[in-house]
Amino acid sequence: MDKTFSISGIQKEIKRIRWPKAKDTMTSTAEVILYTGFFALFFVLCDFVVTFILRLIGIGA
Repeated sequence: MDKTFSISGIQKEIKRIRWPKAKDTMTSTAEVILYTGFFALFFVLCDFVVTFILRLIGIGA
């Protein structure tokens, strides 16, 4: 019989799990927020540049 799906097998596997520390979670969260902000700013600036160029050549209102 496979003991992987027994209650004792599940409890044994749960004890093996290494959960991240709070500091690691906060660091990862900060990185995600910074990268998201950077790419949002990058794409907004790209949009402004393309809009400016299109208006410069007479396309767009």
